[in-house]
Amino acid sequence: MEMVSTMDSGAGAPDLQGLSRAEYATRVLRDRLIVLEIAPGSPIHDEAIGRELGIGRTPVREALKRLESEHLVTMFPRRGTFASQVHISDLAEITEIRLRLEPLAASRAARFATQSDRERMAAFADELEGTEPETMSMRRAMRADLRAHRLVYAANGNAFLEEDLIKYDNLATRIWCLVAERLPSIGESVKEHTRLLRLVGSGEAERAAEDTYEHVLDFERQMRSVLG
Repeated sequence: MEMVSTMDSGAGAPDLQGLSRAEYATRVLRDRLIVLEIAPGSPIHDEAIGRELGIGRTPVREALKRLESEHLVTMFPRRGTFASQVHISDLAEITEIRLRLEPLAASRAARFATQSDRERMAAFADELEGTEPETMSMRRAMRADLRAHRLVYAANGNAFLEEDLIKYDNLATRIWCLVAERLPSIGESVKEHTRLLRLVGSGEAERAAEDTYEHVLDFERQMRSVLG
């Protein structure tokens, strides 16, 4: 398998070192689709993406097939591939799933996280506490939110649960990005993750699960308050 070695140094960005070209393309495109850098409904041309990333069309096509399974792109026969639309009507169904899975992951992470996992969560919690909310750009806030969730998911010890949660959190984040500029304080909202990271890191499984449940509920309330 042909490998690439590169890294995106943005806050909370995925580590791209040592990935195959298809995996590299998947991560780059997924990142852009989640934060709406590729606008919903925009066409995605595999040849142009391949040129930009310095890879061939085949790994880009593999990436797009994977992203279609994650509901981030939509493929139409004879029309091409497009960034999936963001449907606010999906919020209730996404929330229903997250309310069941997110507390489970937080509880498991509190119980099964390795020492390295706990150190990473503590370090990121320290970083968030040292950041003034008003100085946090929307893009940075989005990436910080994704990173906090990913740290908990990765520490839960169940790869299948982690994979499912990443998929649904990505879809929820796209909805958030759609209305983020209308929210009162994005940075303050992201800093609320500090408490969860501390609870998980200290092994408080029940409190971590309760905190996560309230976080998911509050997310839906915020979205609906903006959407009316």
